Amino acid sequence: MSQALFHQRIAQVAQHIAGRPLDDALALWLNTELGADSDTYRQLKQLCLQGVAEGWLCHRERGGIRYGRVFAATDPALHGFSVDVVDMQDIAGPHHVHPLGEVDLIMPLEGEARFDGHPAGWCVYPPGSAHPPTVSGGRALVLYLLPQGQIEFTPAAAHA
Repeated sequence: MSQALFHQRIAQVAQHIAGRPLDDALALWLNTELGADSDTYRQLKQLCLQGVAEGWLCHRERGGIRYGRVFAATDPALHGFSVDVVDMQDIAGPHHVHPLGEVDLIMPLEGEARFDGHPAGWCVYPPGSAHPPTVSGGRALVLYLLPQGQIEFTPAAAHA
């Protein structure tokens, strides 16, 4: 039941952002309308915590990061976005490129956790951006919306 409700909430978010440029204006809109003080944020965070507890979220682990793709970009209700959730604590993940951009929901769980320096709420990476996703100052869940599910992991040596 919680996975169905999670899907419904994510579909609502995807509907709001479908077709919009992935840029700073979208990040501002998300943080204003669906930010850390909103019911949507609280519901998504609770559903993510429930999903982790039930084992359908973050059910894989590699290099100290728990992760998993929840929904594929082929789901029509998600308007072309795939949905992944990671559980990270004071760690940098593998460097990657966002060919079409990335929309992230940051949900601190312990300490003053930040994702790439961002506190609780949303951050948006434009098409072509790249980073090693990093959680510092504690533990956080991060929900990723990837247009068409596109992500390209890069060789670590190229960024050393």
